[in-house]
Amino acid sequence: MALPPALAAALTTAISGLPARDLTAAAKGLSARYREQRGSFLRGAADVTAYAAFRLPATYAATMAALSQVRAAEPDLRPTSLLDLGAGPGTGAWAACAVWPEIQHITFIERDPHMLALGKELAAAAPSFALRDATWRPTDITGDWQVEPADLVIAAYTLGELPPEQQPGFPEKLWRHALQTGVIIEPGTPQGWRVVEEASRALATLGAHIVAPAPIAWDCLAGRDDWLHFAARVARTRLHRSVKGADLSYEDEKFSYVAGSRLPAQQIAARVIRRPQIRSGHIRLTVCTPEGVREIVVTRTHREAFRRAKDLRWGDAIGPEEAEVFGLPSTSDQTGSDPRHRRD
Repeated sequence: MALPPALAAALTTAISGLPARDLTAAAKGLSARYREQRGSFLRGAADVTAYAAFRLPATYAATMAALSQVRAAEPDLRPTSLLDLGAGPGTGAWAACAVWPEIQHITFIERDPHMLALGKELAAAAPSFALRDATWRPTDITGDWQVEPADLVIAAYTLGELPPEQQPGFPEKLWRHALQTGVIIEPGTPQGWRVVEEASRALATLGAHIVAPAPIAWDCLAGRDDWLHFAARVARTRLHRSVKGADLSYEDEKFSYVAGSRLPAQQIAARVIRRPQIRSGHIRLTVCTPEGVREIVVTRTHREAFRRAKDLRWGDAIGPEEAEVFGLPSTSDQTGSDPRHRRD
């Protein structure tokens, strides 16, 4: 996955004022501070510019992949308004507009003034009127947002950055502002998944239908030393490789996510939760189902299943109409929410 041409060009222009040596040094410094959790890892305009060069492509790819799965789960979702929480330079909204071009109104919530400035600079080059005419609120998401609800609310790589004591209340605030759907995206690490898992249960408690990646009642990883995550392959530009000190022309950004909706999702029989292992005579799939994680081996002798399995990617859903093809049972709970977690 590559950045949209307009965003790639605007990013290149935005970082052109910082010498490559300084950009690389700033990127290494903020990466070290981020890993060590040493206070605020952004310390000025140079850090923000380096962050955009270092992280924006991967954040865009992960958000685009997660939102594409949400669109597949909710084909009737046609958001015209978007609220982006902890927006950074607006990366998530660029992805949302690519998935749903009908978005007309965007509000960004971001506290860092340098992020706001960079976001506005990037948005000015967008082909989407909604991005160019967006409202930018210099607001700390830990406070009172005082913004109108929106059809779609996203928080990409935001919740896990909050102080631990402030994380439990965040899903409720997000849900209160979501007229239709709220999406939380975090790094695809064990810690990122724990944050997403807690948010999923909080959203279900509030009455949300967990439409992706799977209904919360499935709890397919129960009893397993594992975490639910997906991956998006990111195309690296020459500058991106230089900043990261990398040789490969791509990287895989792993992410976890949850989407809660006010309406039930499309029914699914399973979701692919690992990269399919394609061999000469068979394909191995690891899928999440209502009964837990299952390993499916599809051989060439099962022509229809093999043909379909070749098209499946990590994160794809298997619909109920295909359950029999893959030897999967009928789904037991497709509402996306668990009555045990509902409030009347």
